[in-house]
This record gives sequence, structure tokens and C-alpha cells, in this order.
Amino acid sequence: MMLAGFTFAFLGAANAQQVKYTAGNNNWDADSLGNHRAVVTFNGTAGPARVVIPWRRRDEHPELKRIIVQDAQTKLPVSNVFPVSVNREQGDIVFDPVSGKGTYYIYYLPYKNEGRANYPKGVYLSAELAGSSSWAKNIAVPPKPNTTVKELEAIDTFNTFYPMEVIATAAEMKQLLLRHPGAGYLVFPEDRAFPIRMTRDLPQRWIQQGPSQSFAGQADKGEYYSFQLGIYALHSLKQLQINFNDLKTADGKTIPASQLHCINTHGTTYDAQPFTATVNVPEGAIQAIWCGIDVPADAAPGVYKGVVTVHPEGMPAMPVRLTLTVTGKTAVNSGFNEPWKQTRLKWLNSMLAQDNAVIAPYTPLEMKDSVISLLGRKVGIHKDGFPAQIQTFFTPEMTSLSNQAKNIFTEPVHFHFIAAADGKDLKWKNNGWQITSREAGKISWKATNTTTGLQMDVQAALEFDGYMDYTVKVTALEDVALKDITLHLPFEKGAAKYMMGLNQKGGLRPEKIDWKWDVQHKNQDGAWLGDVNAGLQFTLRDEHYVRPLNTNFYLQKPLLLPVSWGNGDKGGITVGEKGKAILVNAYSGERMLHKGDTLYFNFHLIITPFHPINTDFQWSTRFYHKYNSLDSIKATGATVVNIHHGNDINPWINYPFIEWKKMKDYIDAAHQKGLKVKIYNTVRELSNHAWETFPLRSLGHEVYSPGKGGGFSWLQEHVDSDYIAAWFVPEFKDAAIINSGMNRWHNYYVEGMNWLVQNVGIDGIYLDDVAFDRVTMKRIKRVLTKDGHPGLIDLHSANQYNKSDGFINSGMLYMEHFPYLNRLWFGEYFDYENNSPDFFLTEVSGIPFGLMGEMLQDGGNPWRGMVYGMTSRMPWSDNADPRPIWKVWDDFGMQGTKMIGYWVDNNPVKTNNPQVPATIYKKDGAVLISLASWAKEDTTVKLNIDWKALGIDPAKAVITAPAVRNFQEGRTFAKDAQIPVAKNKGWLLIIR
Repeated sequence: MMLAGFTFAFLGAANAQQVKYTAGNNNWDADSLGNHRAVVTFNGTAGPARVVIPWRRRDEHPELKRIIVQDAQTKLPVSNVFPVSVNREQGDIVFDPVSGKGTYYIYYLPYKNEGRANYPKGVYLSAELAGSSSWAKNIAVPPKPNTTVKELEAIDTFNTFYPMEVIATAAEMKQLLLRHPGAGYLVFPEDRAFPIRMTRDLPQRWIQQGPSQSFAGQADKGEYYSFQLGIYALHSLKQLQINFNDLKTADGKTIPASQLHCINTHGTTYDAQPFTATVNVPEGAIQAIWCGIDVPADAAPGVYKGVVTVHPEGMPAMPVRLTLTVTGKTAVNSGFNEPWKQTRLKWLNSMLAQDNAVIAPYTPLEMKDSVISLLGRKVGIHKDGFPAQIQTFFTPEMTSLSNQAKNIFTEPVHFHFIAAADGKDLKWKNNGWQITSREAGKISWKATNTTTGLQMDVQAALEFDGYMDYTVKVTALEDVALKDITLHLPFEKGAAKYMMGLNQKGGLRPEKIDWKWDVQHKNQDGAWLGDVNAGLQFTLRDEHYVRPLNTNFYLQKPLLLPVSWGNGDKGGITVGEKGKAILVNAYSGERMLHKGDTLYFNFHLIITPFHPINTDFQWSTRFYHKYNSLDSIKATGATVVNIHHGNDINPWINYPFIEWKKMKDYIDAAHQKGLKVKIYNTVRELSNHAWETFPLRSLGHEVYSPGKGGGFSWLQEHVDSDYIAAWFVPEFKDAAIINSGMNRWHNYYVEGMNWLVQNVGIDGIYLDDVAFDRVTMKRIKRVLTKDGHPGLIDLHSANQYNKSDGFINSGMLYMEHFPYLNRLWFGEYFDYENNSPDFFLTEVSGIPFGLMGEMLQDGGNPWRGMVYGMTSRMPWSDNADPRPIWKVWDDFGMQGTKMIGYWVDNNPVKTNNPQVPATIYKKDGAVLISLASWAKEDTTVKLNIDWKALGIDPAKAVITAPAVRNFQEGRTFAKDAQIPVAKNKGWLLIIR
């Protein structure tokens, strides 16, 4: 594909020649030859050939990189090559023209990929020692070039350097500076079609155009029109400000200044707070400033003029005249359907779905006296503002709500401040608490408590899903010496049976925990304690908390040690029995507070479960996790298609906007066949094919994490440095970059999901680990379920309990998202063979939180999985096809059954071997029993059955094991039979 060409004269050649930039259609093997070549023509009668290539390269030290010459006719390499001189501006190269006159290719950025296929390390081939060969030692270098440069060609349009990465020469830069003596900075207005990419070199395009104090563009009515100001700092610039005035026509029509924005300096955060950023530009650097004009839909056509002012601190302001011609045409959807025009930069400051509207199945908060009620739970507030009690009302089976309350605490949550002088507790005066805001989805309150020398200001909120947020500000009114400050969470023993977090995998709570902060290595700041139908997650933070990176990257951006809780190395948490309670004691150790000092002992509580389990959804909703023909998917019995990335309709990771028409056609066809379609889309990392890559880079580290760079060649050649290379798909050459965490890209993400629902018809999303918090998750659920759309969300996580991820349980990491999920898929590196039933229950199944799940690693263990209602997922594992078990579900009639797990005390079916638990699925006149063994050897079990509770006449009952392919042979058992159970396996038994 030919690019718009341009010509220039290069230095150092005997005769000035003109060169054009073109792009091929992957005409050669980039993985061995690189992405760039010069096409040259040898005109001499005999060799050697000499050519000067004015490549104007942005990479540093090109003299260290290899030059490969290839005969265009035979595609064979030319072995005799002598680089006379190589620098960033040009390469003077002599080679042996083996085929005489004709065309030769000179590749100048060849590389090879090392490392994992999905995490490649592009290594550029080193230059061969110039003149080392006998040919090079003996050649007579022609006194002037006898070979012309026909064109500089990139392997495709995506890899081209033209025009914004074609550097200006030193001579051109010198002339530029001579024309602007004494200037502190220069401004280069630039069209949105040419995103500024380089931060250290000026593009030759700017040399040709020159700096300017005017810019003109054209937009439709209702369009979000983007443009750039390239700021070249001749001296260091501090506190760069961008100001706008009204745009006006000659007859007085106006686009107010409030409709003009600069995304680099101002905006709205992902959680709806005002955003401001400090923009400093080091001497010699280039800063792209992205501005937008939100043209009103009712703007009158005409020519609007105004001024945008660039003003660095302590330096003269520079006005840039804006001229915007507004056409009579109205933009479709504000131009968002044409993202290559950078129209979607407006989304960075979106507040879509930020309201506190209640999301189904949750119910509005209700308050009576000091008790707040929410779905299945109640929270009582003590006079100091902390929880007096938390209760849950879920049945042990977790399939419904009951009238029977289950208390989580033995006494109110409280702090202890222990004086250093006498070791006694300081006595606090509680002034009561006051409601500060009250909505259906959120109730907030505050309290002020005082004691000798200290004041404690409490701000708290409870949301409809059971999330409680506490900001606890402690201020020293005078100097105070303290032996310790502790927070006590006194759990009822019945609400602390299980635990995960604080160096503990999910399972039965140990008798005693003694944990210390270690943020450099461990993404740990709390734990979950609970039973299946009552529990609480707590996390400890301060005002400096920043969400760390996850999924292999924790060590590159770990937790910040909370100044309050951590107190250097003095803080920690103990968990153990104390009196009637299982006491969580979060201590911070001795310290001296001086008058005016403040500490923030913030903490979050999440009350579990979130809602009853929807077992019927589990039996009827069957995921097919692969892009495939719809007829073949339909034939499997699956009902929902999950479209991963890296395929024809969703090629680019976390950027499903380029091939959206193909995706829409597929989804429309799926809907006609009764199938739903969900897509892979999250924000943990972002494809390099995103239209907004370079506008986002202009925001510094707001959206992209700092890092050592490297990775796939495209990233090294165009993003250059200061990033973390992430997932790579070789088939599409899709190279992702790690997101920095919580930032305005989440606003874009919410808007993008809304666009996909409304324009493409997606039925939900598949999340592959998550790098955003519950604020974004709530917004996503709102836009996905808007206008009656199903809004299905399932979450996959690889086991995060390892060094790279900071030894955090996936359930701990993502519990704040669980209220909005429909299913879990935990996941890669989860060991289904060598972990206890309690690990399955707490870390894998989702049941204590009102969810159900599926298995992944090696297809899971189908026998153990069914104890929790889980199968593998199609067609992920050849070793574990779930269809035979789906058939059992259908034949038995699982819809409407009541699941009663082995964890329920009054389960009507038990075994005489605790290592072989039984879960039942009960309906009128029949029951499906799932047995699975955790015994170390083959064993036998006998069923202990409460026939009356089952509602089955034992005299007429028959116990059968239906034949299930790759699971069990068909058999019939007597009611008192010793049932053989193989190691790590089990049975599905039906009693009718």
C-alpha cells in the first residue's frame, strides 16, 4: 500500500536525490529481516556499489545494528557488505552487486525474537565488524555513490515511520534555532491525523512546516474535534497551562470556552473527582498537548475563531489562533464511530454510570434507627460510628434467604489506643454519629470521638452490595506517646470457620495467625474470614493507597506500606481465639504523635455472601470459550460464546473496536440461533493497535506504567522506552502495554463498553484478571445491563498466590468485584488434585459469596468439581469435555433442584468417610448425589441417608450410577452397599 509520498534532499551525496516512503503488504519475513528496508538501484557497470541512504532514524546508535543487503531478484543475501559510515541521519554503504545492475534491498533494523512466544524479546542483530572480510579490506570504495535510493519501505502501514518519526537533521535543527533566537519554547500545532510520537526528536515534517501560532480545522456539528499542540522546550518548562477563550463567528455565534478541553492538564477521574495534572517539559524535549473542541449539536454552521494560550510558569504566554469551520452536517454519535479521528478522547473524562443506582438483584438500602438493611444482611451502627453488629440471613444451603439471623461479631468493632506511660486504654468520648447522605444505593455517615490529646474523625459509608468504607482520621491535639494502636474485629466462631489471606490459602482457619507487613514482596493487606452463609473481608489502608499491579507484575508496582498500620516494621495482624471470639487484632506498635500529626487508619469491610446462589443459571448457561462456527457451537449444547482476543473478529487485546463490524455480524447471527455472545475486554493491558496509543503516551505515566521497555520490535521502534511490554499474539503481531492502574482510561473503558452494547450487541464480557476496582465494575455492570441487555460477566483468574503476583489469593484480590459477576473461572495454576475440599470451597467454587464456578487447569477434576456444581469449560481441555456431565444434568432435570452441599450440617445424605464428602441436588421424588474422594488411597463408603428429609420411600428407592463417558461406568447399588471410590475420583448417583 502506497503512502502519500514526500521528497527531500539528503546530505553527503554527490548529487541530491529524492526519496519517497512507502509501505508493503508484509512482502518479506520481518522476524529475520526487520520491518524496514531501503529499495536501491545499482546503476554502475561494475561493482562495488555505493549508496547513501537518508533514512533519518529515531533509534539510538544505529551504527551498532546490522545491515543486511539482499538481491531483489533472487532474494539471496549479499555476503559482501561494508558500512562506510552509519549514523541516525544516513547510512553510507558499499556492497557487492552480485547480479549487476538492478534492484537491491537494504534492511537496516533486523532483529530476532527471543523468550516466550507470548512475551517475546526483540533483540536487534549486532553490526558486523566493518572491513573485517578480505573483500572489505581490498575494495576500492567508489568516490561517489553509484546507486540510488528508490524508496524507503516499511513492511506495512502500521510499521511505517512516516511522517511523524522521520527525524530532522542536526543541520535543520541548527537553522531552526537560528530563526528563533531567544525563544524559550516553540509551538507546532498538529492535525489529529498525525499523532505526535517522538519526545526527543523533531519530525522533519515540522521543519518543513515551521512553528506556528495558528491552527485551522473542520468539524461537523456535534463532533468532538481533537487537535494537538506540539511544545518543543528550548529551556525547561514548568507548570504548563493551556487556556481557551470562546470561539466566535463574524456574526457573533459562539462555541463557549467551556466546550474546549485539554486532556493533559484537566479532566475527571475514574471515580468522578476533578482531575488536574502538572505538565513539565524538560529542556530539549517535546510534549504533545491534546486538545478537544466539543462542538454543540446545535452549533450554527460557519467559521469560528478564537485563541488557545500556552503558558509555562515564569515564561511568556504564547497565543495560538484557532479557526474551526463547522459544517452543516451533523456528526453521527459525536464522531465516536470514527475513532481514528481521536473523537473518543472525550471518553477519558466521562462520568457515565457514576450514579449510585441499585443494580439487580440487589435491593435499596433501608434504615431504621441505627440499623441499615440490605439484601440478606443488616448492619448496626455503634455510637462511635463503627459497626455494632453485622448479621446475615442466608440459609446454609445458600439458595435462599431466611428469617434466622447469623451474627458476625461478638461485640462492636472498636479501636484500642494504649498509653505508653501506664499501658492503659485511653477512654473515648463518643458524640454520636450523623447521616451525611442517604441514597437508595449508598448511605454515608460521620462521627467524631475524642480522648485525652486525640481526636478521631470517622467518615463511613455502606453500599447496597455490602461494601463498607471507613476513613478514620486521628489527629494529635497535643503530644501523645502510645504503646500501641489496634483495631479489633471480634468474630463469632460460627462466622470464622474458614479463612483466606495473610499468607493463608483458602481453607479452614488455622488456630493462630501472626502476620507482619511485607509490601515489597506480598500483595497482602487483609483477609476474609467466614462461613458459607456469613463472612467478612477486611483490608487495611491509609490515605496514600494506590492499587498495585497484578498478574505477574506486582513486584514492579507493589503496595505502599500504610504509614498508620505499618508504622515502619512495627505493625501486623494476629488472628486467634480470645474468649468467645475469634479476634482479628490489627496492631501498629508504639509511636509518638506530636501536636498536629495526623494518621489515617482506613479500612474496608465487605460483607459476604452477596446474594443467594442462582443454581438454575449454572445448569442452563453453558459457556463455549472459543471463536468458532456458530453451528458447531450450537451443536455442543453450549448457550453462550466467549470470544477471546486474537481472532478475526476480536484481534486486538482489550481494544475490540477495529473489527467491530465483523463482530456485529457474528453476534447478530448468534442471536438468530438463540446463542449469546460475550467478548474478552479488560484494561490490565492495551493493544498497541489502539488508535489512542500516542495520545495516551502524552499523558506520561497516567495510563501506561513506567518500565524498562523492550518486548516486540514494534514497541521498541515506535514507543521507544519507558513502558512494560505485556501479552503478545504472534498471529496478529498484537503487542500490548501494561496499564498503570487506576486512571482515566477506565472512563474510556466504560464508554467503550456502552458503545459495544448499543452498537455491536454484545451480551456481556469475559474478564481475564482485572486491573480496576469496584467503582469501574459497578459502572460496567450498569452499562452492560442497560435497556434490558443481559450483561453477563464471568471472571477468570490465574492463581495469584505466587512470587510474581505477591502471594495474594485470587478470591481476596477480586472479592470487591464478586457482587457483579455471574460466574468464576479459577483458573490457571489452580491445583485441583492436591488441595483440600475447603480450598475448593473457599478459593475456587465461589459458593460462600453467592457464586458458582468452573475449572480450567488441565481440565480440572470432574468428580471433585461436581461436589460444587462445577465442570470444565468447552472446548478448553481435550481431557475434560463437560458434555457428558451436561447430559446427566439434562437427563436428571437439574432445573429447579435444591443444592445441599456437604458443608450443610443437615444434609440428608452423608458418607461414613469424611474424606469422601457428598453434595446432593434434590427435587421431588429424586436426588442426584455427587461423591468425590480426597482420600490418599482407593476406598469405600457407605451412604447415611435421611429418607424422610429426602421425601423418598426407601422401600421403593433405587440407587443407580448412570453411565457417563470418561467419568463412570453404569451401575446399580444396594441402599446399604459399600461403594468403591477410586483415589481422586467419585460418583454421580441417582436415587428415585
